[in-house]
Amino acid sequence: MNITLLLILILLCIVLYGLIKSKHLIETIVFFNLFESVIIVLFLKLVYKENRIVPIVGEISKQYVDPIPQALMITAIVIGTASTALALMFSIRLHHHYGSLFWEDLQKEDEE
Repeated sequence: MNITLLLILILLCIVLYGLIKSKHLIETIVFFNLFESVIIVLFLKLVYKENRIVPIVGEISKQYVDPIPQALMITAIVIGTASTALALMFSIRLHHHYGSLFWEDLQKEDEE
C-alpha cells in the first residue's frame, strides 16, 4: 500500500474521531471542514497519474491529464466554503437564541 494513501486514511480516521467526540458546535464545523479537505486530497490522490501533461500546454498526445476531477474538486471547495459560511451564520443565531454553543446545552434547552 502506498504510504501517502495510508497517511490520508489515518488522517481520515482521526478527523472522524474528532467529529464524533466534539462537544462544541464550532469544533464540529471545523472537523467537517477537515473531513471535506481530507476527502478532496484522497480523491485527487486516487485520480493522480504520473508523466501526464496539461491538455492546454504541449504537443498533441494521448498522455493528457483528465481535467474533470480537478473541476469537481474546485466545485467541492466552493460548495464547502458556502456551507461553512452558512453553518457559522447558524451558529451565531443559535448562540444569540440559546446563549451557548455546547451540544449538551443546546439539547437541554430544546427539551425544556
